[in-house]
Amino acid sequence: MIKRPKPTDSEADILREQEKFLASGSPSTVNVVRRPDKRAGQSGETLHVSLDLPDDLPTLTPAPPKKSRLKGERVRFEDEDPEELLDRHDTHISAVLSKIIVRDTHNCLLSRATRRSVPTNGRKRSIFARQTAAQMITEEKTQCAPGWMGPTSGPGVLNLSPECCVEVEAPPSRLDSKLPDAMAGPRLVSGQGLGGPGGTAETLQIHQENQAKIQAMSKDQILEEQQRLLVQLDPRLVDFVRSRKAAGGSAPNTFQNVLIGVLKMHCSPEEDLPIKPQKDWVHMDKLEPEKLEWIRDLPAPRRKGTKMAMQARFDFAGTLIPPTEDLPTHLGLHHHGDEPELAGYSLQELFLLSRSQLIQQRSLALSTLAHVLTKARAGEFAAALKGSVVSTLLDAGLLFLLRFSLDDSVEGVMSAAVQALRALLVSPGDEECLDATLSWLHGLASFPLLPTAEEEEDEEDEGLPEVMRETAEEKEEKKTDHDVARHDVVKGVLRMKLLPRLRYILEVVRPSPKVVQDVLAVLIRVARHSSSAATQVLDCPRLMETVMSEFVPCSWTVPASPNAQPVYGVPVADAVKLLRVLASAGRHVCARLLNSLGARECLSRLLAPEPAELQLEPGEALRVSTEAYWLWAVAASYGQACSLYVDLYPVLVKALQSAPWPRSPSDPLLSLELRRHQALLTLLTHVTHTAGGAFSAPTSQGAECPPPPPVTWGHVMGLQPAVLGLLKGCIRTLGDPVQRESTLRLVPSYLLYLGAFYSQLSLQRSFSPVACLQELEKLTAEVLLPLLSHEAVHSLINNLQSCSAVCNPQSCSPSPETVPSLPGLGCSQWISGGLAGTSSPFPLVTSLCYLLDTLISLHKGLVPVCTECFQVPSDPEVAVHATLFHHTSLVMLPWLLPGSEFLAHELMSTMVFNKDFMPEGQSGGPEAAELSELQLQDRPSPSLQTLGPLLREACVQLPSIRGCYLFHLAHMEPAVLSSQDYHLGRTPWINTQLLPGLTGPSLPSDWPFLPLVSLYERAGAPDGGGQQVESLPAGSVQSVTFCLQWLLLLEVWREEALRVVLPVAKLARLACVFLSSSDLFLERPVQRLTWALFRLLTRPSRLDALDVNSPPPGLASFDDLYSALLGQFEAVSFGDHLFGCFVLLPLQRRYSATMRLKLFGEHAGLLRSLGVTLEQLAIPIERFTSPPEDSLPLLRLYFRTLVTGALRQCWCPVLYVVALSHLNTFIFSQDAGPQVPAGLCVWTMIVLAFMHARWSSVFPPV
Repeated sequence: MIKRPKPTDSEADILREQEKFLASGSPSTVNVVRRPDKRAGQSGETLHVSLDLPDDLPTLTPAPPKKSRLKGERVRFEDEDPEELLDRHDTHISAVLSKIIVRDTHNCLLSRATRRSVPTNGRKRSIFARQTAAQMITEEKTQCAPGWMGPTSGPGVLNLSPECCVEVEAPPSRLDSKLPDAMAGPRLVSGQGLGGPGGTAETLQIHQENQAKIQAMSKDQILEEQQRLLVQLDPRLVDFVRSRKAAGGSAPNTFQNVLIGVLKMHCSPEEDLPIKPQKDWVHMDKLEPEKLEWIRDLPAPRRKGTKMAMQARFDFAGTLIPPTEDLPTHLGLHHHGDEPELAGYSLQELFLLSRSQLIQQRSLALSTLAHVLTKARAGEFAAALKGSVVSTLLDAGLLFLLRFSLDDSVEGVMSAAVQALRALLVSPGDEECLDATLSWLHGLASFPLLPTAEEEEDEEDEGLPEVMRETAEEKEEKKTDHDVARHDVVKGVLRMKLLPRLRYILEVVRPSPKVVQDVLAVLIRVARHSSSAATQVLDCPRLMETVMSEFVPCSWTVPASPNAQPVYGVPVADAVKLLRVLASAGRHVCARLLNSLGARECLSRLLAPEPAELQLEPGEALRVSTEAYWLWAVAASYGQACSLYVDLYPVLVKALQSAPWPRSPSDPLLSLELRRHQALLTLLTHVTHTAGGAFSAPTSQGAECPPPPPVTWGHVMGLQPAVLGLLKGCIRTLGDPVQRESTLRLVPSYLLYLGAFYSQLSLQRSFSPVACLQELEKLTAEVLLPLLSHEAVHSLINNLQSCSAVCNPQSCSPSPETVPSLPGLGCSQWISGGLAGTSSPFPLVTSLCYLLDTLISLHKGLVPVCTECFQVPSDPEVAVHATLFHHTSLVMLPWLLPGSEFLAHELMSTMVFNKDFMPEGQSGGPEAAELSELQLQDRPSPSLQTLGPLLREACVQLPSIRGCYLFHLAHMEPAVLSSQDYHLGRTPWINTQLLPGLTGPSLPSDWPFLPLVSLYERAGAPDGGGQQVESLPAGSVQSVTFCLQWLLLLEVWREEALRVVLPVAKLARLACVFLSSSDLFLERPVQRLTWALFRLLTRPSRLDALDVNSPPPGLASFDDLYSALLGQFEAVSFGDHLFGCFVLLPLQRRYSATMRLKLFGEHAGLLRSLGVTLEQLAIPIERFTSPPEDSLPLLRLYFRTLVTGALRQCWCPVLYVVALSHLNTFIFSQDAGPQVPAGLCVWTMIVLAFMHARWSSVFPPV
């Protein structure tokens, strides 16, 4: 009977038992039976099984994780290699990028290499195969006998380098005594890999050193090292080797030989194996060394700088890495394909990494892009990189990458995408600046962050009537997402359904607090885009409901841990700020927030208790309370939520009386407390405006009168004494240098409240003029005079020039990373100490001027009292500085931005056209101007008009001139009325805190030409899409006369005011006199004024600045305008000399030859009527004749007109001289090139010979 194998049996015993079994021919006790297919029936047909499924769906509650059966078998030893343990648990960034995971073969037994290329299977083999296998087993036993070392090379031996070999020695009492003499040499180190003739000597030396080291060890040390090696090996392999030793007693060295072979197999060489592949090895006949290139050492980076542009590379923190910096490889910055010796990742590689299948790599790429965007928008790469990083990323499709990444199911990738989206859209400097200026005068208003680039008109709509053209909405629907995002990034992300995805992240995913803050910041930036974007945020299903319920709750619980900072279920300051920004978009949006979403109840819940009672972190509690006050202030600016003022009046008075007294700036909560108090005062200011404006409803707008506000003047009268007392206390603490900075932050808010109070006081029925005047005198003596004369105020006023954006234009220059599709305010440089910094003088100066203007309008007698405290010398006579005041008003007018139309109207109505501010018209100014233009002439010319009478007449007509300009600005009346309501604090009629789009100033810089340009647009220009009328509208001549008179006054006495208008733009606007009608330029007053303006424009000091080669603003090129002038002159000029001067002016030699070619080529017929003389032109002839003409086509035209008689001296004297001069210089020049046709020179000389007598008197021969 065949016995069963035992654990102590060796491989030879098992093979021997198998041969006995096969020789006996006994049947096998186990039969292999194939299992039938359960899906088929007995006859092979398909079997349909009805599953008994439950009616209800299973629950989605995840089952508890299964416990691993192998976890308990993991044993760690105290003497385990720490490096191996660290590699196994390495979570460094380099492991994510470079770790290559291969199949674990540590516990797999490797058989000896055989000559069989196909592995054997478990099937029964033939007799010949079994005989061959038995013969090979016998040979292997012979090779393993003691005393046989085998060949030094071959397929069965691994010759390792000395660095990878490990020698294992047994104790001398057990091993060395049994080793034969043949084992005296090295048994592990063969020396073949060393190369060269000295390999054997080196091998023997290494062996001797190992032997000496072992002999120096004690027996306990040897046993300890042996035990350590046995622990590191697989226990099953050690048991197997020991079982072979126990079975085969005739092989005492079997354990040592097998152990050495196992150690050889476990050693991994650092370089290529020195064994030469044999032809019998499978798949080793062809070497592929290129596959091992990636394991080579990196070359050293270049140390020398180069002038060639190189690809920018960044580390994982977004820092730009210089190409010459040598960083270690363990940082994980070298695992890329291009230029592996350079550390860092390029933008292209980050894009590629963001599409990886590995979660860690996608998250790492997106977070790195977020850091790069943050540093780029902060301006850290401006000096090192060419071009814009943001523009490059947007052109590469960053917006779509981030939108796709937001849909990732992995929360880490999604969070990194949100972080990158915030870095792209949100500018921290802009947000900080807007928050810092909320307490300023009209600080709640802000411009929408809309792109200003105008889109190109569709060619399909050209030539179609207005009714058949597509609307803006239809054109927008036809555009792709890429086209929309290319012009407007925010509109593009809204088109990509960003808001529903953000709602899903907040409501379902419920990410970490940092991600929630990023999502809220993105929503705030979207709401600042426009009122339409804010409405989309409000209309997104369940978005604002989620924000209100999760981040602005009316009740919440205290966190269990004091260190925990949860965001869900507790008030979040950024969420309240989002409500405030949405409310700024319009009064209707604010009403929806207050009434539909429950913001009114939230305000009561957040403001009724003290910040310390909100059960939040102290800083966060102050921020939440501050943002709640700002939200209420925005609502009060529309006259809304004022009923809360009556309900929370005790709370507001208590908060006002407990104002943070100025203390050391080292207190971290002082700044937050000051901002909270500023928000409270701003709220009280708007409530006072609402209460005081109940009886001042304007009727000019034609809108329905809103219901009366729930607050009256009696509700706010008691606030003025409290605010005045706090202001006096602040003025007393200005002398302390430690408290000065914090005190100056509160003073502007107090001044603004007092200004609002007294501006509404005079409108009340209970107003007492006598009591008010006494109160104002007391206020001036106790508050204003000490404040105006204080040293701290003087030092702030001295900083006006250094902090002003007008005096320092570079401080407000756009950043290189500003792209047209993603506009910003460019406020990053203003926070550190500029316009919006804590040391900025503008809050105090603007509030002080606002209060002084209000008080002086009530009490005129305060003017001499306040002038005593001025730092500059003052004069009671306004006429002394009238010119300065008038010039300042003219400079300010084109600087006023949209939303300031009321201020522009006030300037034009009171100062700009006021003859009292133009003393030159009353003190001999016209005579002085006439003397300055006096010229000595041989004979008087009727075209040269003197300036004196024209200036005197213009000064007399200043009131009519003002009416003319106000009439042409009548289309701005709605904007003026809206701006008036805002500046006067009429809260019930304010519709939005978003100012009109920042497309430019309220008035264009060339507004003095407005009547002339308006007439040109109404009359229609040739080839301009309209009909040119023969008869002008009624009053057009008078309107043009007033316009030209005002231009004459500005050119003579206020030349600096028109310096912003280029000379070529002035010339283009004056050309409208000739293009607007066929006879307007023939009117006597128009011609006299146009002659005077032409003489001023062509003075020698201004001719050099006139450049018609550059296109004037509003026109594609000057050539088109000149073509229209030539056509108009040829049609209706009747040889008018004034019109002819305008035609001749662009023909100067320094200008492009295109206009001269047009005149001599396409419009050669007008040469007969262009009879302007050199005296009338008043431009030196050298500007037309020097340098010599070098255009051969133009010289041919000169020659043709002279030969054909089209150009004669009696018809066109100026161009006749010009043509002869250029041809004369061309013929007799000594440097004529070979490209000049010889026939032209010959014919020219012949013709000039016959005409010599005719033109020699005009131009002397050379």
